[in-house]
Amino acid sequence: MKRRLFLKTAAIGLAAAPLTATAQSAPQVKWRLASSFPKSLDAIFGGAELVSKRVADATGGKFQIQVFAGGEIVPGLQVLDAVQNGTIECGHTASYYYVGKDPTFAFDTAIPFGLNSRQQNAWMYHGGGIELMREFLKEYNVHQIPAGSTGAQMGGWFRKEIRTVADLNGLKFRIGGFAGQVLAKLGVVPQQIAGGDIYPALEKGTIDAAEWVGPYDDEKLGFNRVAPFYYYPGWWEGGPQLSLYVNTTAWESLPKSYRAVLEAAAAESNVWMISKYDAENIHALRKLVAGGTKLKPFSKEILDACYDAAFELYEETAAANARFRKVYDAWKVFRKDQNLWFRVAENTYDNFVLAKSARKKD
Repeated sequence: MKRRLFLKTAAIGLAAAPLTATAQSAPQVKWRLASSFPKSLDAIFGGAELVSKRVADATGGKFQIQVFAGGEIVPGLQVLDAVQNGTIECGHTASYYYVGKDPTFAFDTAIPFGLNSRQQNAWMYHGGGIELMREFLKEYNVHQIPAGSTGAQMGGWFRKEIRTVADLNGLKFRIGGFAGQVLAKLGVVPQQIAGGDIYPALEKGTIDAAEWVGPYDDEKLGFNRVAPFYYYPGWWEGGPQLSLYVNTTAWESLPKSYRAVLEAAAAESNVWMISKYDAENIHALRKLVAGGTKLKPFSKEILDACYDAAFELYEETAAANARFRKVYDAWKVFRKDQNLWFRVAENTYDNFVLAKSARKKD
């Protein structure tokens, strides 16, 4: 009996030995991650915290990533620069913040009237998107990993009603990414302001309107206290993706096992974040409306004008920018196929169920 127990224990020990040796020989790695977002936003900032926790747990604490909020190491809109020049090893950000450097950045997050969250994931993981974006970002010394999604966003907070396209003329609107250039065609004066600075700008009247994410974040930031009208949908962000930017030298220095752990943690963050928003947005929206927020849809006139302006801008940009053209041509074909599929099953199902649930107390 004792002999059998000894042999069994010895066999387990021998099987575990290589794993123990591997764990013991794994290097100690300590990175810093700069987020573009404030700590108060536990969903969008929390995505980076989740990555940090999973990486540490999976490596027995050997690979540690310390997460810093926007402004703690670098301002939220300078994460790319900090990763590129090696000030930090990695950052968690929205790539469309950097369209001033090159409009091609926008595809890594969202472009107006583009893909929803599921379609964005399909494009990234199975439609060639990740290869195209990584090829583009090599020029910036960055290795990109998808690491979050907010789902379709809201259209933002306005100090006055916006009924027609004419009402957009001269409007000072805090809006990120490529959408600002679309709206500029309709007379809007776009402003790019980091999340933590939006409230004072809106309160002082420096800007007339601002968009951020959706009810869960917007209620935390208090926009309802300084702008009464809340519009939807955020047509510029149907499925915006957040990305983990890793300095190329830092990425290449990682053991393959650590790279795999980091990619797995980022993929979990991608799922976790949108799930968090989907679960929480409705509760925050009810609270906002109960508190006096005036929920308004954008008019069809405005949506039609913005749609036309967006695709006009894409063609103009593609004609002038070969990098944008390369991504846009592939993205456009993928989007067309995706929209065809979603019209067949997904949209038909959603529209039927949503219409039924609106009429009945299910």
